[in-house]
Amino acid sequence: MTTTTTAAAPLTTADAEALVAAAVEAAEKAGVTVSVTVLDAGGHLLAFRRDDRAVLISGETSTRKAYTALQLNTPTADLVDAVQPGGLFHTLPTALDRPLLFIAGGVPVRREGRLIGAVGVGGGAPEQDHGFATAAVESLA
Repeated sequence: MTTTTTAAAPLTTADAEALVAAAVEAAEKAGVTVSVTVLDAGGHLLAFRRDDRAVLISGETSTRKAYTALQLNTPTADLVDAVQPGGLFHTLPTALDRPLLFIAGGVPVRREGRLIGAVGVGGGAPEQDHGFATAAVESLA
């Protein structure tokens, strides 16, 4: 007997724009200026917001955080210890399309338990960025 599985609905541009708006709103409430990146499950850029008041590198940081969360299907905050000497990913090669970034602020986006994309936030302290990205993902549910 064959079982059929239905795919979870993919992350849409409207979803991505809503994720950016939710992350920015959470950051503004905290008085922080951030850049936000949203990638779909294939790693393609769906939405991006760079704020000129944020640190210049925050745009690249948000993109690399999203990419890392997507590639490893885990919030980047959960990976920080894994890259320390003796950690699971200490010797993980970084010869990928884009180097991974193991700083809190990248969160996978799932629908029906399936990975459909990732959000990355840069500009605040790593713990703040993680909170802003998490708030964005929770707003999508």
